[in-house]
This record gives sequence, structure tokens and C-alpha cells, in this order.
Amino acid sequence: MIYYNYEDISQIDLNTELINKWISEVLRMHNGIEREITYIFCSDNYIIGVNREYLNHDYYTDIITFDYCEQNLISGDILISLDTVHTNAKDYNTTFTDELYRVIIHGILHLLGFKDKTSTEAKLMRQKEDEALELLKTI
Repeated sequence: MIYYNYEDISQIDLNTELINKWISEVLRMHNGIEREITYIFCSDNYIIGVNREYLNHDYYTDIITFDYCEQNLISGDILISLDTVHTNAKDYNTTFTDELYRVIIHGILHLLGFKDKTSTEAKLMRQKEDEALELLKTI
């Protein structure tokens, strides 16, 4: 099951049926079995509070992923700051929707075990994001 929640922001119009199909297909491609995934769309103020409280980080970010996976059973909480997604969309010269989809799948890729701390990991993560975004166009 995939859940969508909002904290400290207004609800946005999401095609959750499309997103759910897309995520299920990405999970299947990577041998992941969907369990419980919760997206929490929030503000910068909310996400920095979580970053400080749970991760001891004092900075804004577009996404925080809490991984509760057991082997290939995929479960987790994915927090996404829509404020930062808006800013990044402008900075990267893309649409808000395209940047949001990239961040949505970025969290799933983290749950599947992909990392992005080193330049090699980040390059692979970007490649997997791009593959998933191409898949989205076919759904």
C-alpha cells in the first residue's frame, strides 16, 4: 500500500493511480515487493525539523527517506519538501511536476538499496532515476 499525507502544506493534485502503478513497476523491475510506503509532502520548515530531530542534520533538503525494509519487502516513510522541489525545479530549469516525479522515485530507489553519497553512487542513482522517468512515460 502507498499512502500520501501532507504536513504544514496544502494538499496538491497528484495522479496517485498513475504514481502507484509506476512505483509498483519500478519495484518489480528491481525484485522489490511492495509493503507499506508512506509519502509525507511537507514544507521546508517541517523537513528541517525532522532532519534536526531524527538525523542530527541542520540543513534543508528535498527528501528524507526512512527505510523499514526487510530484505526485498519494501517499506518506508518518504518525506518530500515541496518548497525545495519548487526551488530545485527553477534551479534545474525543469517543471515542478518533473522534479517532483524525480524526487518521488528517488525515495523508492533508496528503499531498493541505491545510495548517492559518493560520485559513483550518485551517477548510478541518476541513471536509475532517468530509467524510471522514461518508464513513467509508457504507463
